[in-house]
Order: sequence, then structure tokens, then C-alpha cells
Amino acid sequence: MNKIEIMKQEMQDVLENNILRFWIDKMTDNEHGGYYGRIDGHGVLHPKAEKGAILNARILWAFSAAYRVMHNPEYLEAAKRAKDYIIDHFVDIEYGGVYWSVDYEGKPLDTKKQFYAIGFVIYGMTEYARATGDREALECALQLFDCIEEHAFDHENNGYIEACTQDWKPIADMRLSELDANYPKSQNTHLHIIEPYTNLLRCLKEFHASESCNYVPAIGAVLPVAITVPMEIINRVEAALRNLIFIFTDRILNPKTHHLDLFFEIDWTRGAGQLESYGHDIECSWLIHEAALVLEDKDILAKVEPIVQLVAKASEKGINPDGSMIHEANLDTGYVDSDLHWWVQAENVVGWINIYQHFGNQMALERAKAGWQYIKEYLIDYKDGEWFWSRHKDGSLNLDDDKAGFWKCPYHNSRMCLELIERFK
Repeated sequence: MNKIEIMKQEMQDVLENNILRFWIDKMTDNEHGGYYGRIDGHGVLHPKAEKGAILNARILWAFSAAYRVMHNPEYLEAAKRAKDYIIDHFVDIEYGGVYWSVDYEGKPLDTKKQFYAIGFVIYGMTEYARATGDREALECALQLFDCIEEHAFDHENNGYIEACTQDWKPIADMRLSELDANYPKSQNTHLHIIEPYTNLLRCLKEFHASESCNYVPAIGAVLPVAITVPMEIINRVEAALRNLIFIFTDRILNPKTHHLDLFFEIDWTRGAGQLESYGHDIECSWLIHEAALVLEDKDILAKVEPIVQLVAKASEKGINPDGSMIHEANLDTGYVDSDLHWWVQAENVVGWINIYQHFGNQMALERAKAGWQYIKEYLIDYKDGEWFWSRHKDGSLNLDDDKAGFWKCPYHNSRMCLELIERFK
């Protein structure tokens, strides 16, 4: 059995028995609906914690993708729970978009419109539509696409702003979290808009292809409700995705270092100093490549593929001798965040697997294998399920941050497993 097959088997076991099992058994809120908002780093459930849009959208994506790939009806039930809860509690019926958070009972709590979160709901809804053919999920995704294009797109300078008030007015604090700088544009939000737009286009193309095929049903067969996808909609999403790719290659990418700069003024002046986020670099390398592949534009692919390899190469600066990857560095102050975050390790594996798969780079396979080995040995909680948030530089466990919560979701780690399973069938 080769290295890829071994990794696939190991990852499927971790996905099903460690990650997804945890979320079904420990995070399902049977009293108030949906999923609980938090289990802390010590494994204590906080049943009255606020429920975030990002957490719920990522749960939706993870279980939808798992059902689409592995066809376990329990995953469909979990995905439907997330989808229904988002539509019933997070979607703003009056102004459109989704709330940033609701309270434990599902009542609106923080009603600002953060476009990062709206992007993730598109990501989850399109994956649910891909897995089930659900019309409501696809229509929700398309409505949210319109919200981003109408309220976030900067027609004068290009790109997308970070946030608005509930009724789409300017908002003073545009930060995604307390750890971020307050700038109107960021690499992170653009990354998580290109990601759902890619999946939206993939979903639309799949529906369009299925409705256009010469399928003749057997006599007595029950046909699903057809979802008609006009080419006009596909063309709009293609145009937005093409533009996003150029934003990354021509604006966000630092041409001198091949790292991705993190924060920008409205006119794309770089802000917040010289910051390097190695996890975002390696994640972005494969997500931009995926966008170009789904777009199926040969000229753009030819432009993107050299950049994909350069960005991945730049991320090597964050790799430790044991294959793990540190979080980020501030070159102006000299501060280095050497914590080994769960999400960075997962993206480290996927990014190098992508380089190996598409460019035949054997060293990339070794990097992915080493990254996976670190995860197995140091981040997976084999006793209580899921992964720890991080380990510190000295190797000690970080138990101060959540096991599950507003930012700790079954997304980066489940996607890593699913990427390997799907790429090497």
C-alpha cells in the first residue's frame, strides 16, 4: 500500500470517528435546535454560548460534503439540521444577508453583516445543494451572492469591503475579530469569498450539466424537481470569480516576497506593516488553483499555476523541521507566533498534496506526509474527540482556546480529510 492510500485510510477513520462523531454526539443542541455554540478547551460544554454564523455555516459545509462523498444518512441529517437552523435563525428576512451571531435560543444577537460570514453560508449552502439537489439551499446561496455583489463590491477600486451594519450602512469597526487590524479590505475575507464563489460556480455547472443531459428515466421512475440554471447566472458568477483571481494575483500577492499581504486601505494601499501568515499562504495557494481549475479558463490557469507554486514555496518559511507549520510573523516588530494551530496544520497538508498532485513534486508529498504525522501525534484528541486548538512552541497543549466554538469548527480538518479522499479515488 502506497503513502497516499495509507493517508487516505487514516484520514477517513479520523474524519468519521474523531471529527464528525464529536460534532454529532457532543454539539447537537436538541433543546433549542441547531448546534451548541461552545465547548471549551477543557471539554466543558457552554450550552448558553452565542451561536456564530461561521460555526454553523462550517458545520453545514462539513456534513454536506461528508454526505456527498460517503453517503451516510446520519451526515445528511446533521447537514439538514444546520441548513434549516441557518435559514430559520441567521438569515435576515428584512434586510437580507445573515447575522453575525444569535443567542443560544436562536434570537439575533450581533446583527452586523460581515461578508466573510456571508461567504461561508454560500459555501455551506452550495455544498448542501451539490449533495442533495436541494432548491432552497441553492436559492439561498444565490441570494447571498447578490448581497455580496450589491453591498460589498467596490466599483471604484475593485475588491470587497469587510462589513456593514445590519441595514448595509457603513460600519466603523470592520474587524473580523479582535486579533485583526481595522482595515476596509483584507486578504482573509477575499480568500473566503473566492472559496464560496468557486463552489457556487461548481454547483451551478453541475446542475446545468445534469439538466442538459440526454437522460431518459425508466418507466415509473420518480424524477426530482428540476433546477434550471440560466447561463446568465453562470456567466455572472464566472465573471466575479475571474475578477477575484486577478485581485489575488495583481493586488494581494506581494510580488517581492510571494507572500500574501493581509490588510489594505480602500484604494489597495498596503497597511498594518509587514505581516506574513504562513497558514493563509499555503491555504491560498491551493484555493486559487482550485478557482482557476473550476473556471476552466486556460489563459488564467497558465497565469495562476506558476504563482500557486511560488506562494507554496514562500510558505515554507513557516515550516518546522518536524513538518509542522507556525502561525504567522510580524517582520516590523520581530514578533513570531510560533503556536501550531490546528487549522494551519490541516491547510499545510492540503496545500502540499495539491502541489504533489498537479506538479509531480515528490518533496511536496513528503511535506504533506510530515504535516499529517505531526497532526496524528500532537493535535488529535483520541480520548474525547476532535482536535486541540494548538500546541505552544514548547510543545505544551493550548487548553485556553476552544475545542469547539465560534472559530473552532469541523471545517479545516474535515476538508483536509475529504480533499485527500476525493483527489485520489
